[in-house]
Amino acid sequence: MDVQHYMRPGTLQLPALPPLSLYVHLPWCLRKCPYCDFNSHEMKAGELPEQRYLDALREDLEAALPLVWGREVHSIFIGGGTPSLFSPQGIDRMLSDIRARVKLVADAEVTLEANPGTFEKDRFKAFRSAGVTRLSVGVQSFNDAHLKALGRVHDRSQAIAALEEAAATFETFNLDLMYALPGQTLAQLEEDVTQALALMPPHLSIYHLTIEPNTYFAKFPPVTPPEDTAYAMLDRITEMTVAAGLERYEVSAYAKPGHRCWHNWNYWQFGDYLGIGAGAHGKISFPHRVVRQVRNRDPRLYMENALAGNAIAQEEEVARGDLPFEFMLNALRLKDGFVLQDFVDRTGLPLSAIDKGLREAEAKGLIARDFARVRPTEKGFDFLSDLQGLFLP
Repeated sequence: MDVQHYMRPGTLQLPALPPLSLYVHLPWCLRKCPYCDFNSHEMKAGELPEQRYLDALREDLEAALPLVWGREVHSIFIGGGTPSLFSPQGIDRMLSDIRARVKLVADAEVTLEANPGTFEKDRFKAFRSAGVTRLSVGVQSFNDAHLKALGRVHDRSQAIAALEEAAATFETFNLDLMYALPGQTLAQLEEDVTQALALMPPHLSIYHLTIEPNTYFAKFPPVTPPEDTAYAMLDRITEMTVAAGLERYEVSAYAKPGHRCWHNWNYWQFGDYLGIGAGAHGKISFPHRVVRQVRNRDPRLYMENALAGNAIAQEEEVARGDLPFEFMLNALRLKDGFVLQDFVDRTGLPLSAIDKGLREAEAKGLIARDFARVRPTEKGFDFLSDLQGLFLP
């Protein structure tokens, strides 16, 4: 890559570059869930081109190195698809390839997404030995009827077994749940959260089921709880997690002290991330510009192009006028909000670029602020889309 192209003068002036993370996308899964709009692909006849894909990831990273040369990598997140379909030996090889090419900080967080349907006893231990430090287990529900409605390949007992193994193997792990599921009642939501908390996860992510375009649910919408019930569910989730010692530090994330997800925290603070793998997105800052990249989505095409040294399908410089909204889209998800100086440092823009939006948000009771920090209020959290929209160009 022509690094000088990215280093040329521009309209921004970033005083320093933000922390850098690495995202690795492994796109295969056993079965596509009806609500999923991620770049995931069902394995055909159990075929997984593991070695060829790992070769492609290595070449993809190698080609991208000039853009991040000399920068430390603070975290790695291996997402999908279902990354735990890859063998522990494959994950070990991949992490070794990464360590040989980038400088990982000593205590770098390395997260692997895993699904209970791909769980085998001792498999998690092998991932730990390969260098994974944190597991994120996609449970979604402990109710077998709801799991079936969501198209999940595991059942309640498999979910509990996988989480018990995760707790025994890793010092920190995440349990992923969804609420407002088809046919779900408030009592059933409470049962899910009670079971989740009984497993004592250090970190809990709980997402409202949303019907995304181009999914099976978009074509055949299920009957989900009305809005009032969904709000009551969220209130109950907040009450139960607080009682269990989990702090809601982001709209959908709850953690015990010392167990926040650093990788996602970096996203939400408008940090940088290099994305490799089929369909992976990335954001990389330079002294005078912020650039977004997208890799080829189709796994076959991605492997072909990455091995030829050309994995990037799209690249664009973020327009100066779009930066305030892009920053706020992330930072306002955090309960503690953001430090005003971070806006200047991460976007290269003056505070005057967000003054109008901040004044309007404060007048509507959506934020609280002082001379140093901006925080969303409880109302701002409840109407987050409205708050973020005030910063649209």
